[in-house]
Amino acid sequence: MSNDYKIISNNFKLPKTILAPMAGITDVVLRSIVRSYSENTLLTTEMISAEALCNKPNVKISEVVENEAPIFCQLVGHKIEKMTKAAKILEPKCQGIDINMGCPVKKVTSGGDGCSLMLNPNLAYDIVQAMKETVKLPISVKFRLGFTKEQENFIEFGQLMEKAGANFITVHGRYRSQMYSGTSNWDKIGELVKNVSIPVFANGDILSYEDSQKCLMTTNAYGVSIGRGILYDVSLLSRIENNDKNVMSFQNKIKVLKDYIKKECNYRSEKVAIKFMRKFYPFFINNLKNASKYRLALMSEETLNGVNKILDEILSNYLLEV
Repeated sequence: MSNDYKIISNNFKLPKTILAPMAGITDVVLRSIVRSYSENTLLTTEMISAEALCNKPNVKISEVVENEAPIFCQLVGHKIEKMTKAAKILEPKCQGIDINMGCPVKKVTSGGDGCSLMLNPNLAYDIVQAMKETVKLPISVKFRLGFTKEQENFIEFGQLMEKAGANFITVHGRYRSQMYSGTSNWDKIGELVKNVSIPVFANGDILSYEDSQKCLMTTNAYGVSIGRGILYDVSLLSRIENNDKNVMSFQNKIKVLKDYIKKECNYRSEKVAIKFMRKFYPFFINNLKNASKYRLALMSEETLNGVNKILDEILSNYLLEV
């Protein structure tokens, strides 16, 4: 990956890799682990509701700690007044604000937020413009190809976001109607790149170093934004930056997982953290012989000690087989 970084608003040096915001996943703990591998990648918080933040300015989800920079806070909402007020609250914490116009989840879109803003481009434009006038930070927008295939409008939408003052955009190569099914259409993202002059980040189905190179070649995007892929290998963003093809060893993955669980226990309490971590096990022990048996054992375990014992057993059985 080339090192010709672009300087955008507020003299911000825009990295080429982004940890994509994922609700219930990209918390302070996961971000700290990703940061330990890469000092350059742009971290993003989980999706923060502008409405909730205005009601409670210190809502836990908006917490940003020391050493996270560069980090953007992601805001979701559709009321201009709330979005600008929320941006002002977040301004001292981060290096920029990402506006969520791509979330496909029904409870988000039914309220007029997330991807439903693609159905209301004028309002989307007004939100970006108002936020640019309110804060001195760079503003980015994340969106999809359209609400449905029939309502595809990503090129016009991207051009409008640029016109409104967005400093860069991230595009997930699916329609809202697809949710996360099918495949991310990198060719379409490539079409957008040709039609705007601000940096474009490609998002969707980038699960390995090889995927990232293929995606960049297909789209000619400025960089990549990766969500799920980071759960298979927390060093992935760092490896992409450094053109490193070496996949993390299974021993290292287990070591990272143990560290991750311990940190979540300190952050959330053991009881809450052990339940919280259950959704992550499949990513760490995928492609493993007897994976389903191990996953079942981990899912029913309720203590940190018990989880660590199972992980030790998984590792020793793996080492016997290789």
